Amino acid sequence: MIVLQCINISKAFIAEPILKNVKLEVQTGDRLALVGRNGAGKSTLLKIIAGEYQPDEGQVMIPKGVRIGYLEQHSGLASDRSIWDEMLTVFEPLRQKEKKLRELESLMSDQTVLSNDTQYTKLLKEYDELQITFKDEGGYQYEADIRSILSGLHFSNFDYTTSISKLSGGQRTRLALAKLLLSKPDLLILDEPTNHLDIDTLSWLEQFLTGYQGAILLVSHDRYFLDQIVTGVIELSRQHSLKYTGNYSHYLDEKAARFEQELKQFEKQQGEVAKLEDFIARNLVRASTTKRAQSRRKQLEKMTMLDRPAGSEKSATFSFDIKRQSGNEVLRISDLNVSFSDQPILSNLTLELNRGESVALIGPNGAGKSTLLKAITNRIEPETGTIRLGSHVTLGYYDQVQADLQSNKSVLDELWDEHSLLPEKEIRTVLGNFLFSGDDVLKPVTALSGGEKARLALAKLMMQKANLLLLDEPTNHLDLDAKEVLEAALIDYPGTLLFVSHDRYFLNRLTTRTVELSDGKTTSFLGDYDYYLEKKEEKKQFDLLEEQKNSSVQTKEAQAPKQNYSQDKEAKKQERQRLRRIESIETEMAELEETINKNELALCDPEIYADHVRATEIQEELTSSNQLLESLMEEWEALQLEE
Repeated sequence: MIVLQCINISKAFIAEPILKNVKLEVQTGDRLALVGRNGAGKSTLLKIIAGEYQPDEGQVMIPKGVRIGYLEQHSGLASDRSIWDEMLTVFEPLRQKEKKLRELESLMSDQTVLSNDTQYTKLLKEYDELQITFKDEGGYQYEADIRSILSGLHFSNFDYTTSISKLSGGQRTRLALAKLLLSKPDLLILDEPTNHLDIDTLSWLEQFLTGYQGAILLVSHDRYFLDQIVTGVIELSRQHSLKYTGNYSHYLDEKAARFEQELKQFEKQQGEVAKLEDFIARNLVRASTTKRAQSRRKQLEKMTMLDRPAGSEKSATFSFDIKRQSGNEVLRISDLNVSFSDQPILSNLTLELNRGESVALIGPNGAGKSTLLKAITNRIEPETGTIRLGSHVTLGYYDQVQADLQSNKSVLDELWDEHSLLPEKEIRTVLGNFLFSGDDVLKPVTALSGGEKARLALAKLMMQKANLLLLDEPTNHLDLDAKEVLEAALIDYPGTLLFVSHDRYFLNRLTTRTVELSDGKTTSFLGDYDYYLEKKEEKKQFDLLEEQKNSSVQTKEAQAPKQNYSQDKEAKKQERQRLRRIESIETEMAELEETINKNELALCDPEIYADHVRATEIQEELTSSNQLLESLMEEWEALQLEE
């Protein structure tokens, strides 16, 4: 079933075309990624689909009854409700049905209704139908669903009565995602859903979306995430769209293969055209060959001329170099303690970094990764401990929030002021390599987008030529192409790297050692992110086996009979115990039978039957008594057989 069709969508802003004749079709079960450079129109297209923008041309067709859920980039819940109450609003129709069920139960227990068979039968039928609907729509599990999704998005340790207005921007964004996932729309539209998510939460979201029943259309710059989720890719490039099957990696391969094939077809046709034109030029004026030349000209006129296939759009081009190589010992941290608002962040932390290493610092949000980098760069003063840089070490630092790029300077002056001895042409060349050309270099820094600020920050970092780079989420705000350029530059970097990233593809390409930061302490793994996961799983399985082994040993020890010098004495002792247990069971069974009879008589009392709560309590007690009586009977029979 088709849940969405975009037919020849065109959109321009201030005469600047963004989308031209874009086509898109989404069917039930599709998992499609929308990819393209920053500014290609991905978010614009999603806003048009969601109804926030109107297209200049074309139309969006959504079948009647299809529900669409849209999570906008950087959006967050703005509400004065508590976390729990806000999640409950998703299930308001179910809660109304639940309220109606309770009202019907109250009416059915009324003596007047009980004495009126017609009215009671009518109410009972209505109750049964509503109860079936309530069950089918998830009425008995929606609270469990809320807890499950809140737990997956790392809210399990929160007090659910906490007001949303007191949460951070990132937390409100995660709650907006939670609310959208709970609503289970037929088409889930997600614009950068992986922002503000740590690696554990990303893994949970991947599993959730893999099993999602509806269709998914998403924008993400996380290649690992795209490879795990999507089954198709829609590329937006030069205002047009093109569809590819498969995940992101398959899209890259297929795109390259398509380009090669189209280029060969174009070159082949150009060769044929050149031959025809040459034949026409040589033979048109000769009487004996004029007709043949005219025939060739008609053949040429009927040909559908192919355009040269467009190659990749212009990419940033840069590399990182160093002025001077450092010593072998680059960084030594010992017994480092850092607290914030009297809450310990880092505790007796130790870390060593040697020349040429590329070390990834990973851990959940709030573990202190950014805090550690700021402590190394003296932006935060530790309480105790030492941070020692090796000989000839020069630091370069990339801040994930580009805190140093808030000036009113132009792009050109932001870079030139730090390297005033260089000629303007050289500064412009560097900026051009980072895709700042023409009048772009005269823009004020404050007017730049997140991606543009990230590129400018990288340009400033490159110009430092430091031999130790500390990078805090360097791939944030970068499009997929820019990420690949950055990776290539860092792979060839001759210095030492210590970086924080949630981009698992980036981690796997760059990392030579993974350092996990948890509970204020570090654990090293000599490999990339996949190796780290493998070792963590091995440790988990080993711990589980050890736990099972210890449990088995304890059970065997508990069950092992104690040796006694007189087996006959032990046998007599066990016989006495058996007889006493039989006697005890018979007494318990008699008491239980009396209780069961009493409860069965109570349920026949109209007053108790009319009291729904009391009747339920008695029924539960009756069920429990019967189960216990059955269990005692089985034990009594087993003891009799041992005689």
